[in-house]
This record gives sequence, structure tokens and C-alpha cells, in this order.
Amino acid sequence: MYANTIKSIAIGSFDGMHIAHQTLAEKVDALVIIERDGGYLTPGYKRANFTSKVCCFYHFDVIKGLTPEAFVQRLKTDFPQLATIVVGYDFAFGKDKAGTAQTLRTLFDGKVEIVQEVSVEGVSVHSRTIKEYLRKGNIAMANKLLGRTYRIDGMVVSGQGLGKKELVPTLNLNVKAYQLPLEGVYATRTKIKGEWLPSVSFLGHRVTTDDSFAVETHILEHDIGEVKEKVEMEFVDFIRANQKFESLEALKEQIEKDVVSAKESLC
Repeated sequence: MYANTIKSIAIGSFDGMHIAHQTLAEKVDALVIIERDGGYLTPGYKRANFTSKVCCFYHFDVIKGLTPEAFVQRLKTDFPQLATIVVGYDFAFGKDKAGTAQTLRTLFDGKVEIVQEVSVEGVSVHSRTIKEYLRKGNIAMANKLLGRTYRIDGMVVSGQGLGKKELVPTLNLNVKAYQLPLEGVYATRTKIKGEWLPSVSFLGHRVTTDDSFAVETHILEHDIGEVKEKVEMEFVDFIRANQKFESLEALKEQIEKDVVSAKESLC
């Protein structure tokens, strides 16, 4: 499907492609995604992994100076067959967010559908709310609002070398652009060479050793050999916050307990 055949679009940042975003997406042919830089639940093109709809991107820096009228004209030019626009109730657009969902109705000569608030357990579903739950380590609620398990990815990089020698072997990930959860230990699943494997993962500053920041995952009950490519990791459950231990032996004992907790969460 090309832009000149698209008749209906939904507009928004769609960061996270959460359940409220899915409500908009199911009504249209394509998503017009306003792209920014950094701190994402789903960076860039990765939003397309969570929808079957066509994804068209506008970078915020390119369109932020457009008046509401100019923005609507841009849409009509880019999508010449456009007949329907779907937005959320709190949608704002144009320079200094001068336009609202109601403004859109006055400027666009086709149909404008405004989707009302979507909530879960009394919590309004927004990307900013999900990020706040992640920052607090409340993975369970973040996943409920997303409608899926929260996922990040990163290239495998060299770590301290302590894990394999003194603790447990881990894959160290170089993670960019994502909003990371609270520093601590999580029951996770890690995708390696196309297969999702049970894992226990740590992210945060290594306060017991060199205080460097790390995102590392230990694969449970599988010998994965050497891994050098990009891997994905999804957060299933929060186990504990980051903490400092008096010795590597004490840390190893806690890791053994974390492994047991992760297995219980993932079974």
C-alpha cells in the first residue's frame, strides 16, 4: 500500500504501541508516527514490529514549526486520498501545540474520529505513565498497560569478565535509546538466534565492583556458547532492587537466590 492509496490514518507518537495505540490502529489503514529522539519504549521503526498497519514517519523537528493549518495541508498533500483521521482525545498538533483534536475537525474536510480515554484498572493508558511505572520497577503494571511484556534490545559487548570467572556467565548488552526500568534484577526472557530463552537479568551500576553501568543477562539452563550479535530481552517480573554486597561471595549467594526467584516467575 502506498501513500496515494491510503484513505485513513491515525496520528500520534505511538511510543510503546500500547493498548490505547492499538485501539487507534485497528480503525485505520496507516499510522502517521511523530518521531522524536531518545527515551523510548519502542524506538523508531521498531514500532512497526507491533502492528500490521503501514507506518509513516514525520520527525518532530521537521514539522514542529508548522501551524495547525499547514500541518493539515501537509497531510492532505502526502495522502491525497485521505478521508478519515483518527486521533486520541488529548491529541495536540502544530506550532506550540496550538491545535487540538477539536481544531482538527474544523480544519480537515473529511471525517475526524476522536478516541476517548483507554484505562486499565482505573489507570489511564499513556506512554509517560508506562515509563513512570518502569522507573519504579513496577513491571507488572507497565506490561498490563502495554498489553505485552516490555522489550529492549542491544548488541552483545565485552563485560568485566568477573561473571564467568567468579559469579555466573552473562551476556552484556549495549542498549541505546530505550527507557530502562529501575536498577535491579528481573526475571526475563532473552531472544538469541530466534529462540526465546528463560533468563535472569541485571541492569544498573555494579556497586559491588567497579560502579560501571551494565545491562547483563544470564541464560537459565541452556548452554548458548559464544554470542556476538544483537539480542532482545523482555521483562517478565521484578525480583529486587540494586544493592551493594560486602564481597563477591555474598553477591554470588544472592545471585543463586535470584536464579531461583526467576525460575519461579517464569515457570
